[in-house]
Order: sequence, then C-alpha cells, then structure tokens
Amino acid sequence: MEEKVGRGVPSSGIFALLLVLLLVSHCCSGVRGVASSGVREEDKVLQLPGQSFNVSFAHYSGYITVNEESGRALFYWFFEAAEDPPSKPLVLWLNGGPGCSSVAYGLAEEVGPFHINPDGKSLYLNSYSWNQAANIIFLDSPVGVGYSYSNNSKDIQSNGDERTAKDSLEFLKNWFKEFPDYSGRDFYLAGESYAGHYIPQLSQAIVRSQKLTEGSSINLKGFMVGNALTDDFRDRLGIFQFMWASGLISDQTFKLLNLFCDFQSFVHISPQCNRVLDLADEEIGNIDPYSIFTPSCTQSGSFSRDKLRKRLHSFGRMGEKYDPCTEQHSTVYFNLPEVHTALHVHPAATQSKWETCSDLVGEYWKDSQRSILPIYHELIAHGLRIWMFSGDNDAVIPVTSTRYNINAMKLQTVTPWHAWYDDGQVGGWTQVYKGLSFVTVRGAGHEVPRHKPKLALVLFRAFLSDSPMPTLSEVADS
Repeated sequence: MEEKVGRGVPSSGIFALLLVLLLVSHCCSGVRGVASSGVREEDKVLQLPGQSFNVSFAHYSGYITVNEESGRALFYWFFEAAEDPPSKPLVLWLNGGPGCSSVAYGLAEEVGPFHINPDGKSLYLNSYSWNQAANIIFLDSPVGVGYSYSNNSKDIQSNGDERTAKDSLEFLKNWFKEFPDYSGRDFYLAGESYAGHYIPQLSQAIVRSQKLTEGSSINLKGFMVGNALTDDFRDRLGIFQFMWASGLISDQTFKLLNLFCDFQSFVHISPQCNRVLDLADEEIGNIDPYSIFTPSCTQSGSFSRDKLRKRLHSFGRMGEKYDPCTEQHSTVYFNLPEVHTALHVHPAATQSKWETCSDLVGEYWKDSQRSILPIYHELIAHGLRIWMFSGDNDAVIPVTSTRYNINAMKLQTVTPWHAWYDDGQVGGWTQVYKGLSFVTVRGAGHEVPRHKPKLALVLFRAFLSDSPMPTLSEVADS
C-alpha cells in the first residue's frame, strides 16, 4: 500500500499508467423512466447539507430508468441557469474514465455551482459556474458510476462504448418527458477525457435517432470536448513527444520509447518496452501527470498498486482534478447519509462506498472504438457546431495528441493560429477550421475549468454564442 499522488497515481508508475490509459482503450424498483404527475417536484433539491447560503436557481436530482427489464437507472443532477432559465440553452456534461462520476468532477470540482470545502462537510459557491450561461445536467454514466445503479449486478460488468451511448440517449428521451418545457431547446454536449468517446458517440446516436423518428425533442446543436481521448495511435504518439518537450524524460529515454514501444501493436507490451517505461517512471518523479506544473495532493491515502502487466486489460482512471485534494473532499461529502437523503439517492446506490471513479466499471469495459475520427467526419458533414479544447499542461491527453488528431481530419483553415486574450493577458491559442474550432487554454491541466475557471467560462460563452475567442483589441475595447 502506498500514498496517493495526484488522482490516485502512484509515486512511481506514472508513465506506465499514462500508457495503459491509452494503450488499452480499445479492449475489447422505486425507479421511474417516464414522468408522472409530480415527479419533477419530487426531484427538487430543497437544501444541501453544509449549504450556508441561498441560491436564486432551482436544481433537481434523481433517477431516469434507461432499461426497465434490468432496472438500470442513471443518476442526474440538473441546475437551472442562474438568471432567466427559459432564455438559456441546455447542456449535458459528461466526465470520462470510463467509470468516473460527472458529479464528482464536472460538478464538484469544475463547472458546477457548488464546490466542497476541505472539511468535506460544507459547500461554497463557484464564482465561475457554467450555469451562469446555461441550464446544465450532470449525468453519472454508465451504470455503476457514482450513484447510478442497476437491479441486475451483472450490468456493471457489461458496460462499453456502444451501450453507454444507447443508455445516454434513452436517458435524454425520458428526461425530456420529465422536463417537457426543455423539449426542443437548443441543446449541447460538453465534457472531457474519455468523454472524447462518449460525446461524439452520443451525438451520432442522437442525430441518427432524430433522422429515423423525425423527432425534435433533442435539438442538438453541437458539442465541445476537452483533452479528449480520440484516436489510439495519435493520442499515444503525442504523449511521448509532450513528455520529452516538457523536460520530463531524457533524450535517451525518448529514443528508447520510440524504438521499443510498438504503437501499432498494443495488445502485448514487450519486455524491452516495459523496462523503458520503468526508466521513464523514475525520471518523471512524483508529479501529477494531469497537471504537471501544479502541486500534487500530499494528504494521506492508500491504494493497491499493480504492475503494468496486471493492468493491461483495465482502463485505469482518466478521471479528472485542483485544491489539489478536492477528490478526497468529494469522497467524504458524497458518502454522508444526509447528502443521500437531500439528493434522493436510491438505497441500492448506497450499498457500497461512493467513489469518484469505479475501478470495476473500467475493469470490465467491453468495447472501445480505436478511433473516433470517422464520427467527427460524419457530424461535421451534418453541420453540428464542434469545438475541441486543450489544457496545455496535461500529460495524460496532451495538446500534442489533440493537434495530431485534428491534423488527421485534413480540414480547411478558416482562421489561422493566433493568441486569444482575457483581461489583457494571453488566455491561450486558437485556430478555426471549416467545421471545427480548436482552443488551447494556457496553464490549464487535464481539467481545464478546474485550473483556469475564468478562462474556461470565457471559452464556454464563446462556444455557446458561436463567437471567436476574444482578441487583444476586443479585450481593450471592452
């Protein structure tokens, strides 16, 4: 047993974990579904434990059944916009993993209105919450993540990309029945990390479903994904280059990694590659790979550390994180019985300890597409608004990987690469292509809104309005 570093990354083995996250990403009652009278009011959250302030917006939490036969039910937490909700669009936020909770990360650490204090029992308001610009749903998906559960225990061992997209689509169809006043509202998807699979796949499912049924309740306009897992080969290719360019590994180790780690054959890792990975671990040291220039959490914690060979068929955690110990605060808070009561958590979801990420979900993941790029081509042709963004201090899915992926799409440039600004300072860089916009966020890690919340809100508002990122002259004029 060893101490946690960052998001549960061991003090050594960081580089091995990074490779596993990407190498193996191809692996192979009391619940309601349709709304009845009063269901929406039953889900309304009146007061949260540790909430010492009032809010102007309504919020709701509960379950939507996505499979009646097995009793598969997904947990959601929905926040109306802080001002004039009827005039604002609707956004669904998804975190990745696979197996990580959107409530744990997206809501409690990043873009949600409520964040958790270090005592694990009290809350404070997030000044840069995204519900300032939109109505927003946080969904724990797939089943087995966060408070989501199934009456059939085998369901948790049968998750994968395909079923996750189907269940998320079913969730949306039934959610709009419970909240009919949002039906037909401009709708967007947003998220990060392994949501680089979830979000394009769900977008594709929505588009195809709407074509088949001629439905209009899910008025999907576009999506945005950050530091997103996209294409196995290019994602891996970018990691080693980022590590070397950032000064985390030596020239010699970089050469050996490229020599012995065959990225075209990633089912089996050679003994030579394993030895080089161990060498890279030693060089990298005790850092948080999700945010390489910020401190790691030093609070005590323990976990079982397995060697790389034992993790070849698990995804590990591509979960997200900066206090730097907020993950521990969330674990305390969301295990409190009074929180379960306030959020209408089903008893079946409290039989085991609530975790930010479920190792079991990742361990039994059934299917994962090697590349999402073909879906991008389909959705760009459909005319969706698509933005990709990247924190430039993330070593897990680095900016180099995302740029390789975008270059592979061979899109026509509309607006060349240039800096964007906030308060007179460079916020990052951006390039606009025909069908896709790319934005980097300077100084941010894997969880962009966590490390740079103000810049992330600027980015979000620009995405929703389909406006260019602000230039220096625009900042000066304002």
